[in-house]
Amino acid sequence: MTTTLHELDDLVPVVDEIDVKTAHGDLTLPEFVAGALSYSPLWVKGLFAVRMAVAAVLRLETTGVPDSRRLRPETVSFTPGEKNAFFTVKRGEEDRFLLLEVTDNHLVGYLAFITDNERPATFKVVTLVKFLRPAGRFYYNLIRPFHHVIMLGMCRAGETSRAKR
Repeated sequence: MTTTLHELDDLVPVVDEIDVKTAHGDLTLPEFVAGALSYSPLWVKGLFAVRMAVAAVLRLETTGVPDSRRLRPETVSFTPGEKNAFFTVKRGEEDRFLLLEVTDNHLVGYLAFITDNERPATFKVVTLVKFLRPAGRFYYNLIRPFHHVIMLGMCRAGETSRAKR
């Protein structure tokens, strides 16, 4: 299967879930990513605490609570192997896209930020999930409604990140 998200054509055939959100703003990709990954209202921190409890009950190994320090555009890494929040950079080009990954014992999650690099820019925020075992599917279906709300919040935070600096 091919998509209009050509930066992800190698992943689309091997993942189990894909979610795409769209945002717009007169900012660069690093500015948008910094704002989106810095989105951390108190209620999201509470959800991560609940997530840790659910993971323990289901015997899932998960990454911890995301670092709450605010990312800055100049600290957003596009270098494979480096970290942005709790994600590992897989690949990217500063003026086109950034692909991040987080791996747990039940699923692999990818988060991609893709821009058309226009002004104002359109940003595609793409979540891709590969289940490693049945518990991964169960877990993802449990958190799915919250995922959508959090991703929309991240998009809004990315859109307004320049105004907050």
